[in-house]
Amino acid sequence: MSTDHTSKTVGTVWGLLVLNTLGSAGARTIVPLPRSLIQMVTMGSLVAAFALALVVNPRVRIRASAYVFLLTLLLVPSLISSVDQGAGFGSLFRCTRLALFVGTLWLLSRWWDGGPTFVRHHIRMYFAVLGSVAAGLVISPGAALPDLYGGRLVGALWPLTPPQIGQYAAVIIGLTVLLLLGRRTDRTSAATVIVPSLVLLALTHTRTATLGLVIGLTLAITSLVLTSAAARRVFSWAVLCAAVAAVGFSSALQAWFLRGQSQENFASLTGRAKVWHALLAAPRTTTEYLFGTGLGDKSFGGLPIDNSWLAVYNEQGVTGIALVAAIIIVLGGVALLRPPSLSRACAIFLISYCAIASYTEAGLGDASPYLLHLAVAASLLAAPAPAAAPTAPEVTRRPAPRWARRSEVA
Repeated sequence: MSTDHTSKTVGTVWGLLVLNTLGSAGARTIVPLPRSLIQMVTMGSLVAAFALALVVNPRVRIRASAYVFLLTLLLVPSLISSVDQGAGFGSLFRCTRLALFVGTLWLLSRWWDGGPTFVRHHIRMYFAVLGSVAAGLVISPGAALPDLYGGRLVGALWPLTPPQIGQYAAVIIGLTVLLLLGRRTDRTSAATVIVPSLVLLALTHTRTATLGLVIGLTLAITSLVLTSAAARRVFSWAVLCAAVAAVGFSSALQAWFLRGQSQENFASLTGRAKVWHALLAAPRTTTEYLFGTGLGDKSFGGLPIDNSWLAVYNEQGVTGIALVAAIIIVLGGVALLRPPSLSRACAIFLISYCAIASYTEAGLGDASPYLLHLAVAASLLAAPAPAAAPTAPEVTRRPAPRWARRSEVA
């Protein structure tokens, strides 16, 4: 298989993984899509991704990866809780999905070499997803900005919630800015991605995504300040613009941030805190405390948990929390130990974004976009594959002339 064909196949596999993690619940679409059809598409994309990964990597050559190894260990408490607690077919189905997801990452790890290849795959796929959101906004503004979500942008063609759209927009904005600083893309291409993504992010009114983008980019650019003049210029302008915005547009920013909510509702994180308190106060057996109640829909009492750590505690117990914490710590530690580079900056952005979003979004314990973001970070932190040692050319020995053979005999 040629190199170009292999690269396209790997990109296709990554796109199928992105499709699998888009979810099956969200806003009402222009053309109603049955939940069963959406689940068939998302699960079918994962099976296809795993099959294609096997085709492109038939000898199952993998690279050592602490990240994927820890994800593999996370399957243990997931299976124990699902089987021991009798969580039902749905939990075992989610375990199978997570196993296929992790297996596909193992197969793709062969191409993790510290370069920006998977960053580009990531940007292309999520930009395509945002393109469908923009198309839905143009076709039916009423369906894309429904009153049910307070006028926030949703997916009108594919059911996507405002936090999902905000997450995708924030991630590709941050990665594209860093690629531009590292001179891995031109200004026109960067503007094509950044400008519409910023508009969509603003229309979602997603606070978590906005904070994750700002803090993640700040940390990433700071890691480049000592070695990049462009990063120093951008950092200086960003500080100046932030100061001007804080003084001149404080009331507008506060109104956008509050989204018309009362101070009490904002303080309780839109009702999330009540669910968290109820979850922590619920009695648990020793097995449930250690291994959770089995993979589910990240809800408690019929309400979404919206916190990765508490969702993992509920479904995979303190064992799952320890493994997820180890993932963040290991990736963060490796990133801090790497010398300044574009790959390191992109990894820092993704890790910090996922860590910030984990407070109000679930997903670190199951197949989700957050695990894909961290997989991209792991690919950026992987050591380059050792180059094959050049083989010495064979030396053809020519027969000695007759006069030399006579002298040897003499």
